[in-house]
Amino acid sequence: MRISVALERRATISWSRRLLTPFAALATALAIGAIIVAIMGKSPLAALRVFVLDPLTDPWALQEVLLKATPLLLIAVGLLFCFRASRWNIGAEGQFLVGGLCGGGVAILTHGMSGAWILPAMLIAGALGGLLYAAIPAVLRNRLGISEILTSLMLVYIAELLLDYLVRGPWRDPKGFNFPQSVAFSDSAILSPLLGGGRIHAGFILALIALGIAVILFRRTLFGFAVSASGEAPAAANFAGFNEKRITLIVFAISGALAGLAGIVEVAGQVQQLRPGLGQGLGFTAIIVAFLGRLSPIGAGFSALVIAILLIGAESAQVVLKLPFDLTRFFMGLLLICVLVGESLERYRIVIRRKEG
Repeated sequence: MRISVALERRATISWSRRLLTPFAALATALAIGAIIVAIMGKSPLAALRVFVLDPLTDPWALQEVLLKATPLLLIAVGLLFCFRASRWNIGAEGQFLVGGLCGGGVAILTHGMSGAWILPAMLIAGALGGLLYAAIPAVLRNRLGISEILTSLMLVYIAELLLDYLVRGPWRDPKGFNFPQSVAFSDSAILSPLLGGGRIHAGFILALIALGIAVILFRRTLFGFAVSASGEAPAAANFAGFNEKRITLIVFAISGALAGLAGIVEVAGQVQQLRPGLGQGLGFTAIIVAFLGRLSPIGAGFSALVIAILLIGAESAQVVLKLPFDLTRFFMGLLLICVLVGESLERYRIVIRRKEG
C-alpha cells in the first residue's frame, strides 16, 4: 500500500473558521513557547503570568502597552494597503527610521526655538520622508520590474546606516560626552502626555484616526475595493480599469507615510532625541500584526494590543524570570509561522490517500 498526502482546496470557508484561525494560531504559538520555557527550567505558568496577565493588571504596564501598540498600529494599518493589493512592502522598518530622521531633523534644526508650528512640521516631515522612501521600491517595480520585496528590505539597512552616520557625525550632540546621539529635543518638539502624570500622548490618537480612516476606505470607497480587487483578482481588476502601476504607487505611498509618521511619533513621544537602534524591529513586528489581524483594520487594532502585551511582558520576564529577550524574537517568528500555517489550513484541507500496488 502506498500513502500520499495532499492539500485540497475547500469549497467554502465558514465564518467561524475565519474567526477562530488567528486565535488557534496564537494558542499554538503560546503552547510551543510554554514547552520551550519548561525546557529552559522555568515555570510555564509563571511565564504566562508575567507575559500576559501582569501587563493587563498593572496600571503602569497598561500605559506602556498602549504606547508600544501606537507605532505598531500605525505601521500595520499602512501595510494593510500593500498586503491587500499583494504588494509586499517588507521595508517598513526603513521607512520608520527615515520618518524619524526627517521629523527629528526638523527638531534639531529648530533646537532652542519655540512655536506651535514646530511639532506639526515634524509630523509632516516624518510622514513625507517615509512616503518618499517607500516610493523607491514602488517606482523600481513599475519601471524596471524589480521585486519590491528585495528593494524594500535592502533599503532598511541603508536607513540604519544613515541614522548611525548622522548621530555619530553631523548631528551628534557636542555636549553628549561623545555618545552617538543628537541633542535632546526642545519642549516645542515633544509630544506631551495627554493627561498629567500619564504617558499616553497624541500619537495614540493619531493611530486611532488612521485606523478609522482605513476602515472607511476599505468598506465604503471605490479605492478600497480597487486595492482588494487588485490583490485577489489582478486580471479582473485590470479589466475593470484599475491601473496596476498607479495602485502600486499609491499603496506604497500610504504605507510609507504611516510608517514615517510612526517613526517621528516614537521619536518625539518616547525617545525625544535621535540615536542608533531607534527602530527596535517595530517595522518587522508590524508585519506580524497585520497578518495576525487577518489584513483587517479592526483585526490589526486587536493584534497590535496582543503583540504589545507580549513585548512589555518580555521586558518584565527578563527581570523576573531571567529569560533572554531573544526568546521573544523567537516567539514572534514562531507566531508568524503559526499564522501562515493557519491561513493555509483554513483554505485547504489535508487529504491522505491510500493506493494499493
